[in-house]
Amino acid sequence: MSGLKILQTLPFKAIPTPLLVISGPSGAGKSTLLNRLLINHPQKFGFSVSHTTRPPRPGETNGQHYRFTNRADFESLRAQKDFFIESAEFAGNLYGTSVSAVRNVTDSGRMCVLDIELMGVKQIEGNPYVQSKRVLIKPPDYETLRRRLQKRRTEAPEVVEARLTRALSDLEFAEGSGIYDKAIVNHDIDLAYQELDEYSMSLYQFVNKRDHV
Repeated sequence: MSGLKILQTLPFKAIPTPLLVISGPSGAGKSTLLNRLLINHPQKFGFSVSHTTRPPRPGETNGQHYRFTNRADFESLRAQKDFFIESAEFAGNLYGTSVSAVRNVTDSGRMCVLDIELMGVKQIEGNPYVQSKRVLIKPPDYETLRRRLQKRRTEAPEVVEARLTRALSDLEFAEGSGIYDKAIVNHDIDLAYQELDEYSMSLYQFVNKRDHV
């Protein structure tokens, strides 16, 4: 497993353990794949709980799925130096990954997994104090993505259209950006998970072996 950055002299904000970053448009199936990875390997991988200003969806729990907050409080946190290692706005809502959320996972001896948008991936990739491997989860095609989003029935039609427009733009950028280390096309959830599991475990084993040399 090559390509991990050599960290600069580490300030307080540095994250010494490599992160596994999962990204992809809404409806690509990344949350389903990520949840399966965490359930199957609870001692190896842990989820970083992000902050967001969007309202909770049915079944979501504050502190477990997200740390739900309002825009004013989020902006106050973002104004604090080094509170977030990445933050972004998507569909009118703010999202961010805090240093403390990541360290809560890495301090337990597990590899931290992030589920973030493309803008956040760009920030992580360009951060000299963060090592990461970045995985893109892709839908098989545009129509499949549309059907998946519409089937949710959790958002207004205009929000779904905004997500589709953003997805097309993000996927087009991702194809030639070089910021992703791995791309997985989710045309079959079991096959896609097998691919994610194999890649994630190879990263975990590489880091665990490196840290014990």
